[in-house]
Amino acid sequence: MPAGKTFLQATTALVALLCIAAPAFPQTKQIRVAAASDLQTAMPEIAKAFESKTGIHVELIFGSSGNFFAQIQNGAPFDLFFSADSEFPARLMRSGRAEARGASVYAIGRLILWMPPGATCNPQAEKWNCLLKPEVSRIAIANPAHAPYGRAAISALQSAHLYERVRAKFVLGENISQAAQFVQSGNAQAGILAYSQAVSPAMRDGKPWEIPTDTYPPIEQTVVLLKAAKEKSAARDFVLFVTEGAGRAALEKFGFRPPAARPPKERHK
Repeated sequence: MPAGKTFLQATTALVALLCIAAPAFPQTKQIRVAAASDLQTAMPEIAKAFESKTGIHVELIFGSSGNFFAQIQNGAPFDLFFSADSEFPARLMRSGRAEARGASVYAIGRLILWMPPGATCNPQAEKWNCLLKPEVSRIAIANPAHAPYGRAAISALQSAHLYERVRAKFVLGENISQAAQFVQSGNAQAGILAYSQAVSPAMRDGKPWEIPTDTYPPIEQTVVLLKAAKEKSAARDFVLFVTEGAGRAALEKFGFRPPAARPPKERHK
């Protein structure tokens, strides 16, 4: 038999064998997760641990909760939505975009007043008074129209009777991460941010003060399973990993409180 014909037959047989064997290699499952910006510190670590354990890839997209709400209402292809509040998930359930029984509070967020390492005022000692200093001309907060942390910041300032005195200094970030960038870059001298940001490598050298929790409504960060999810089983597994598995410890490491461990109300001084 000619050598060329033998080679052709062998090649044909190999291709046929590969075609038969191909279905034996399952495709890697993947879930798409819309996550509030304050989770940029914790969620990548959680997703990596989940993928190592299950083989399921988690694609993370970060942004403001309000913008994600609008995108999901318009049919954005996400499997899960980790909001920075409970209001947006509740509205998605009412509109039929999310599973009625697929919501769970995964963490309680915390507010801080944060100033750069070189700031002359120490928020730990002077608290809100730092915002009244002449050298503080801009205060970064997340846009309250889109971001739950922005709404909480407004509530805290109103409780301290400072809102009207400092509102002219506001510079609004599209989300809490952009608000933090304003302070880090020097475009603002102070920021009302998420506690989780203060423990990130980029900001841990700053000067934070945790704002008393009784000065703003509880930040009940809620995850919801979307009805349009393509991988609902894998998405449910990820929610359990975050709320009951190893993800819980990672959230606490980055400053989030578990839902069952809310502190007693603090007396505001």
